[in-house]
Amino acid sequence: MTSSGRRKFLVIADDSPEFDAALRYACRRARTTGGHVALLRVIEPAVFEHWSGVREEIERQERAEAETVLQKLAARVVEETGDPPEFLIMHAENTKAAVRAVIADDPDIKILILASAAGGRGPGPLVASIAKEGVNWGSRKVPVTVVPGDLTDEEIADLA
Repeated sequence: MTSSGRRKFLVIADDSPEFDAALRYACRRARTTGGHVALLRVIEPAVFEHWSGVREEIERQERAEAETVLQKLAARVVEETGDPPEFLIMHAENTKAAVRAVIADDPDIKILILASAAGGRGPGPLVASIAKEGVNWGSRKVPVTVVPGDLTDEEIADLA
């Protein structure tokens, strides 16, 4: 992928409660810096692998569901930033592998924005993995911003 020169803030569009804080923060940062939000939805392999036709149908349904989720989120991003987000749907063994591949492929991704779990539930699996194993995006060095998952809109506005 060639570089457009426009800074992208990558957010993992998952179903975690803290995702909303990461998205709000990314939108705010994109708006204040002239950047752009990229949303990554990861599809992990289907467990049911007995018949390839069934597996293909499950993957097709998962992709359609991912597109639906991202379309719903797009309205929020446009409202916050004035620009539609970039959609990235990735089949991968896990989220960290998907993030690694996406960052390696797109030089415009400048910051990965994650949110920590709120309410004392621990940092969340991806944040914990990065804290334990470090950040390895191949040959690229991309900072990770970890946003407290329970930030209010006012706190995000103040920080971003």
